[in-house]
Amino acid sequence: MPTGAERRISIIIPSRCDAAALQRTIDALTALAGIERAEVIVAAWGDQAGTDRAVAGRARLLWPGGSTRAALMNAGAGAANGDVLFFLHADSQPPRDALRLIDHALANSRVVGGAFEHLFAEPSASLRLITYINRVRYRLTQNYYGDQGIFVRTSVFRELGGYKNLGLMEDLDFSQRLKHCGDSVLVREPLLTSGRRFLARGPWRTFFFIVWLLGLHTLGLDTEGYAERWRGPADQTPGTPWPGGVRS
Repeated sequence: MPTGAERRISIIIPSRCDAAALQRTIDALTALAGIERAEVIVAAWGDQAGTDRAVAGRARLLWPGGSTRAALMNAGAGAANGDVLFFLHADSQPPRDALRLIDHALANSRVVGGAFEHLFAEPSASLRLITYINRVRYRLTQNYYGDQGIFVRTSVFRELGGYKNLGLMEDLDFSQRLKHCGDSVLVREPLLTSGRRFLARGPWRTFFFIVWLLGLHTLGLDTEGYAERWRGPADQTPGTPWPGGVRS
């Protein structure tokens, strides 16, 4: 495994009908320290014209065919040439020195991957409280979500077989498996992610739906029946309001 300046990071962004958010994220990536040494890959589904405009030649753009986030991230990882994979949601923006922080974390050979501190971008009191609750959870469990910017050594990702073909909870499942391969660390620098899904659907309504899904997952019960409810229809921008209650 290369070290220091020799270690190359591949930033992989799954995007599903999310051109506006994707453009803001790619704009933010141009300001990252060391971005010229990194590789940026967008694995997309839907809204081809809008996605093409958002990327505007600033990233390698793939159209793998799958519409789930797991399928898109696996496709991006399969095309990546980096020694490290950094998975970034289309509506998330990493801190300016994110690449250096990842490199520093992986300087320890026992560390196989990790994620960043979570912080919603919007100045909402409810979202701030949800962030605090979420931080307590992942600091105790070391189970990280995709909107924290999960990063992993490429060799370890491939050893694990990548993300499982799940409609949701693919990030939680992966971070749980990652811990069995070595140390999984938390970088105590916030990665901003949009709280649009919470704001559109109601912060606490959305939060307790997640708690319900976590309960099902913890008990080993199937959560796939709730995937479309959480993600929304494949041809709509992520985070569209629920039409009714939270039941599938």
